[in-house]
Amino acid sequence: MVRVKDVHKYFGNLHVLRGVSLDVKPSDVCVILGPSGSGKSTLLRCINQLEEISAGRIFVEGELQGYREENGRLYDLPDKAIARQRSRIGMVFQRFNLFPHRTALENVMEAPLRVKKIPKKKAEALGLELLDRVGLLERAGHYPSQLSGGQQQRVAIARALAMEPDVMLFDEPTSALDPELVGEVLGVIKDLASSGMTMVVVTHEVGFAREVADEVVFMDDGIIVERGSPTQVIDNSQERRTQEFFSKVL
Repeated sequence: MVRVKDVHKYFGNLHVLRGVSLDVKPSDVCVILGPSGSGKSTLLRCINQLEEISAGRIFVEGELQGYREENGRLYDLPDKAIARQRSRIGMVFQRFNLFPHRTALENVMEAPLRVKKIPKKKAEALGLELLDRVGLLERAGHYPSQLSGGQQQRVAIARALAMEPDVMLFDEPTSALDPELVGEVLGVIKDLASSGMTMVVVTHEVGFAREVADEVVFMDDGIIVERGSPTQVIDNSQERRTQEFFSKVL
């Protein structure tokens, strides 16, 4: 579903991603763990074309992202084509980024109405269905300021799902939440995993990785240090850097 091939990313002289390669199979949950500054979030932003890669290739469902390739040379895709590609990828950020002047339902309806141009009645029905799915049907008419952080993040997940994406990316979706609100957001993500949604999740929640991940990827200093099943990477790490990390967080 997602293939990252030898991707590099520079910010000026800072080499943030240093030859990252990653494959995510359809319906799999790939959880990326690692210290702050290891390149995890940058990798997600590159997959969703929020950052332009410096070298390498990224494919989603076999389609090269952001470029067309002819005779080994890459040519930028037009903005409209990039928007079409990006519409197949849902992304949930650390900060909820909801429209403060729109209700929960209106936030979820916005993209189907504006981007997919579906009829308002259909968008409303979809929005209510998705809010019900994340346990917030009774909050449909509430504004973000009237919702807890966990509720806002669940609205953000519903909003991402409204575009019916093929892949969901989560960038530390619980890091801005009070500890008692983390579980309700992770519960929604677990439900998505059980439904067969392909997901790449950057998180510090090791327990969540153990429970949900098909593959755990440990990153540090812009490279993938170790990868494998949760048991292999978290409990039986082979690399010293991985062992050091988990000895401190477990």
